[in-house]
Amino acid sequence: MCGIIGCVGRGKDTLGTLVHGLEKLEYRGYDSAGVALGGAELSVCRSSGKIGAFKKVLTERDIAGPLGIGHTRWSTHGPPTDENAHPHLDCAGEVAVVHNGIIENYRSLRDELVAAGHTFTSDTDTEVIPHLIEDERDSATDPETAFRSAIERIEGSYAIVAVFAGTELLLGARNDSPLVIGLDEEAIFLASDVPAFRDFTDRVIYLEDGEIARVDGGLEVTTGDGTRVEKTVSRVEWDPEETGKSGYDHFMLKEIHEQPRALRQCLSGRVDELGGTVDLGDIGELRPSAVQFVACGTSYHAAYYAALLFESAGIPAQAYLASEYATAVPPIGEALVVGITQSGETADTLSALREADRRGARTLAVTNTVGSTADRETDHTMYIRSGPEIGVAATKTFAGQLVAVNLLSLATGEGETRRREIVPALRDLPGDVQSVLDDSTAEEIAATYHDAGAYFFIGRGIQYPVALEGALKLKEISYKHAEGFAAGELKHGPLALVQEDTPVFALVTGDDEAAKKTVGNVKEVEARNAPVVAVTDKKSDVAMYADHVLEIPDTHPRSGAVLANVQLQLVAYHIANRLDRSIDKPRNLAKSVTVE
Repeated sequence: MCGIIGCVGRGKDTLGTLVHGLEKLEYRGYDSAGVALGGAELSVCRSSGKIGAFKKVLTERDIAGPLGIGHTRWSTHGPPTDENAHPHLDCAGEVAVVHNGIIENYRSLRDELVAAGHTFTSDTDTEVIPHLIEDERDSATDPETAFRSAIERIEGSYAIVAVFAGTELLLGARNDSPLVIGLDEEAIFLASDVPAFRDFTDRVIYLEDGEIARVDGGLEVTTGDGTRVEKTVSRVEWDPEETGKSGYDHFMLKEIHEQPRALRQCLSGRVDELGGTVDLGDIGELRPSAVQFVACGTSYHAAYYAALLFESAGIPAQAYLASEYATAVPPIGEALVVGITQSGETADTLSALREADRRGARTLAVTNTVGSTADRETDHTMYIRSGPEIGVAATKTFAGQLVAVNLLSLATGEGETRRREIVPALRDLPGDVQSVLDDSTAEEIAATYHDAGAYFFIGRGIQYPVALEGALKLKEISYKHAEGFAAGELKHGPLALVQEDTPVFALVTGDDEAAKKTVGNVKEVEARNAPVVAVTDKKSDVAMYADHVLEIPDTHPRSGAVLANVQLQLVAYHIANRLDRSIDKPRNLAKSVTVE
């Protein structure tokens, strides 16, 4: 949530660098933005609205300085107003702060500071931080000592960067919220995510919880008690051009079309079709007696799908919403706990993984982000290798998660016969996805049903989590009411909502008993005169009872679920596009949810 960028060493280009970084981070938060540049005095500009609106405000202001910080906000405390936009300042205007996370004890701190004479101008929890620093500096302490003392008084999650008037100093700290450092030959960057500075450098340092970064021409990282920490410099492998739109109208559409390449990257070096084997050498040998998956949102749908795969292989498995797992942990025993998180920074998922670790369980992260908190804190990591994803609504990373958990299941518990069935289907999957992208009629279906009042998605078995994901994707970017159901449950209540203007998307692959029963559910919908869109490989006779068909190639049911999802992604995109929605930055949502 929210985007942070800070830099020292860009000279006259500082303001442009900060604004560029905020544009790259707008997928993390976009209801207000601001910058503070250092020098003899602080120059501050901030406004509600997206970055475009903020840039217009900047043209009316004289903002300059040799270093600075910037922020793009996703609201947690207070509505998106100019007053609530970051950076926030102390009473004297000598320290400016940007912050991601939630200060849990901000109310008591604010009351204490007000009683001491401090004046607040916003509704945010963040504003207590500069006032705390000011309060500590009243004892004639230097900026860093005051900053450290202020941090010690804070409870909650945070990534914080502060700039001080009369200095060329940036200070940063993190706890349960990401903060990374970028290094080039002349400048040093502090940011909430790598894209903020990737156009300038590929050299990165990841801060750990409790560490403090001091940037003043050089870099020093220390622990809370001042002990110096030697940090490892990593290199970001993806090209900065990958974060552009490449001619597409939206990042989401670009990322949907990047799925063939993303899946090839996920599979590369991990499958041997001739031998029918899967090699996950990067995570070692795992033979769990049981598996528990923890995740949120789209990643939870991948977790649900994964649990079904492991159950079918005879390994007890369950999928938990990470936010529920953290507060009511089920028995773990010898289970492997797998956290699925695109960003590797999802607060609820990290909390669940930490709880599992405290109970002695082995943990594994399935993530897209090398060097993320989940990557660093778990026993094992499996990267999905999808490349950067900018659109808030996950597309190629969900497909990558589905393929990754297939590989995980094949490597840890399934017999040779099943591996020989599934590995060829996985090998063909990138080409099959390309076929769907080339031939889909989703845009025509969107034109027909974009003004419907509600949409239902139904599926059985591994198609059920895909139905849930299809509904979520449509909700996220079209703001339309959409629900996913296990197909057999439709008649146990939801059917009461089905009307002649309620499109029902039915996922039917194969011709087994589950497919036949789903066709029966489709007939129930047809009898109520509701339009049916069948997503099918045409092995069953569901097309006979459907008004429209979204066809997928004939393949193994596991791959079929991935292909069906691509069709639903396209439906969601084209409906939202016809409704002129903010597809890449849907209202009220952020890409990386770093608060619980």
